[in-house]
Amino acid sequence: MNVRYRVDLSQIERTELRTLLSGGKHASRKLKRAQILLAADAETSDEEIARGVGVSGSTVYQTKRRFVEGNLERALSEEPRPGTERKLTGKKEALLVATACASPPKGHARWTLKLLAGEMVKLTEHKSLSHETVRRRLAENDLKPWRKDMWCIPQVDGEYVARMEDVLDLYEAPDSRQPVVCFDESPVQLIGETRQPIPAKPGRLERYDYEYRRNGTVNLFVLLDVHRPWRKVKVTERRAARDYAQCMRDLIDIHYPDAEIIRVVHDNLSTHSAGALYQAFPPAEARRILRRLEFHYTPKHASWLNMVEIEIGVLRGQCLDRRIDDPKRLRREITAWERQRNAARSRIKWMFTTDKARAKMVGAYPATSKES
Repeated sequence: MNVRYRVDLSQIERTELRTLLSGGKHASRKLKRAQILLAADAETSDEEIARGVGVSGSTVYQTKRRFVEGNLERALSEEPRPGTERKLTGKKEALLVATACASPPKGHARWTLKLLAGEMVKLTEHKSLSHETVRRRLAENDLKPWRKDMWCIPQVDGEYVARMEDVLDLYEAPDSRQPVVCFDESPVQLIGETRQPIPAKPGRLERYDYEYRRNGTVNLFVLLDVHRPWRKVKVTERRAARDYAQCMRDLIDIHYPDAEIIRVVHDNLSTHSAGALYQAFPPAEARRILRRLEFHYTPKHASWLNMVEIEIGVLRGQCLDRRIDDPKRLRREITAWERQRNAARSRIKWMFTTDKARAKMVGAYPATSKES
């Protein structure tokens, strides 16, 4: 006898199901069960539910039955399926996770599924273990021991926090008499074609040869005004102290001749210093330039705090993501990009503030700072 089950959700259950469907990552089967329950609660027929959700009539029936006989959690969750028992029990699975997180055997740079399967055979009574079993257990624990992330790990101390808040305060305080300019540099390889590319046609992509010709490198000095839509890119052959010093002189004489003080944000590269100006110019000229400049440095290993890093990423994505083999052509292309971006009044929308830093990075602040 086929029992007819009636779904009658409470307001709390309806809210929980709608929240489940509105966002977050969930299994598609779970989302479909939530849709079934909401539709059944609205007195939609089983046939219409099956068509609308894209499931069989049996799935609709079983979901409603599990809700009526059990509860909402049971209706949404998976029922145990028949089959062989897991080869790895809870303790053995914990052993697999611990092994995957440990160093690989000598002679191997990283763990592989085959290596882990063999190691588990040595550590347990299993005579064999498939790499697919290992893969599934690792996936359930969100582990990929054959992958590594390279990351620059900063030393977060009082100096780090002080420099970070100094830069963030500059970003929040616009002053027309004391503009804030972010400065950085980036190398660019000049790469030419060995064979002429074949242009794109309808139904066929542009094709170019995988071989290329290296024509050396050049350097980009990039300046970005934090509070107005302006940037400047200068292409140089080198990035020596003399080139940096010339950029600083251009900054006060050409780009900001009327500013009282120009506050420059840059990283801790050795050439980014007042001494570079004395290496490039006579003492009187170096002093004249430095009277108009105020240097602010990002924390070590925290170049993400320099807003110009984002602008360099935009430049590479919009303009430099191709093969350019000639410095003159590179200058023309960058000048065109710079002119268009300035004319469009494009700006970086910086959202990270000192208040947000104190709220989100509270664990990074020294203990005495947090206590006071």
